[in-house]
Amino acid sequence: MALKKTFAVAAVMALSTMSVAACSGDDDGGSGDSSGGNVSMELWQNATTGPGKAFWEKAVADFQTANPTVKIKIQSIQNEDMDGKLQTALNSGSAPDIFLQRGGGKMAAMVEAGQLKDITADITAETKQAVGDAALQTAQVDGKSYAVPVSILPGGFWYSKDSFEKASVTATPTTIDELTSAAAKLKANGTPIALGAKDAWPAAHWYYFFALRSCSPAALDAAAKDKTFTDPCWTKAGQDLKTFADTKPFNDGFLTTSAQQGAGSSAGLLANRKASMELMGAWDPGVIASLTKDTKPLPDLGFFPFPAVPGGQGDAAAIMGGADGYSCAADAPKECADFLNYLLTKDVQEAYYKAFNSLPVSKQAQGAVTEDYLKAVLDAYNKAPYVSQWLDTVYGQNVGNALNVGVVNLLAGKGDVAGIVKAVNDAAKKG
Repeated sequence: MALKKTFAVAAVMALSTMSVAACSGDDDGGSGDSSGGNVSMELWQNATTGPGKAFWEKAVADFQTANPTVKIKIQSIQNEDMDGKLQTALNSGSAPDIFLQRGGGKMAAMVEAGQLKDITADITAETKQAVGDAALQTAQVDGKSYAVPVSILPGGFWYSKDSFEKASVTATPTTIDELTSAAAKLKANGTPIALGAKDAWPAAHWYYFFALRSCSPAALDAAAKDKTFTDPCWTKAGQDLKTFADTKPFNDGFLTTSAQQGAGSSAGLLANRKASMELMGAWDPGVIASLTKDTKPLPDLGFFPFPAVPGGQGDAAAIMGGADGYSCAADAPKECADFLNYLLTKDVQEAYYKAFNSLPVSKQAQGAVTEDYLKAVLDAYNKAPYVSQWLDTVYGQNVGNALNVGVVNLLAGKGDVAGIVKAVNDAAKKG
């Protein structure tokens, strides 16, 4: 395995640290309650439909069967609503006991506010062996564990091999010029690039990847530390995005298209062969599968990394993605950590992979992976010299929101590149 350069914005792991995330529900019990030896906890997660929801129902039921004094109430929250609702709950002192954790700057802010439980001593030897120290370190602040990673979700292009073949695109693009050429052929054939810009963050992801190619690791690191975005690479990233967007590669109506909700979403367009590809994180195969007509994985699904962009200082093989995990609220009972260890057991991880078409974080479960597209993700990840977390995770919610708005305005013709950079700098000053 190649060693990867580590810097502040990187969630660099061993190859074995990839994947899982979600949940689902039961309505009994309260948050963090315990009486007469019984414990009730509340869990918030972002899987709301399909096999993933069924997986979590069974996983929680099995945990409760093995731990009859524990009752877990599950709240399934749409991904786009999760961060806002969770922050409100944390700030009001009504947080769930167990909840989805994005990591990075967002987790660090929660630690600073005293909102997370230190679970360092609660992570079992079995979990450490199955997952590995490198993965566990991505959920640490100052050497202490405040979450367990359940998924490493690198981003890139998920595409339909059939759509490429029908449009006479014979190879996956490795440069931005090749992507531009392929997109023109594919759109002319009725299968454009899918983009769900209504939800804003998928549009911002395009800027993130252009920034990954434009900015050096040192520039990304500097921005994380001093919260200023004055390096020329941030402007170049916006200019590169505008140049590409001006070729009109996206689906008609992309500004009013959602990302993951229904057949008309960007994932739904790919699932139903009305689009050829989508730039998204590694959760996308499971979302796409839930939106096909037979709710089964797209049989011709493939993956390729974001292509090289000329003139940048970032490595053309660098990868960007998330490091989702689960945390316990500061006042959660000890059974919360028991549940987190349970999520990383071999059988649960294998079941997760089968439900979500996603790479299990447990080394013990990775032998179950058979899909070519997941193997392609592993290959790209293994070759990456460094891996950056999503920029909104690294730089915080204020910067993330500013990027969301600024990029959508640029794509809508209501803003410019300078406006993105100014908005981000202004947002960064707010913390």
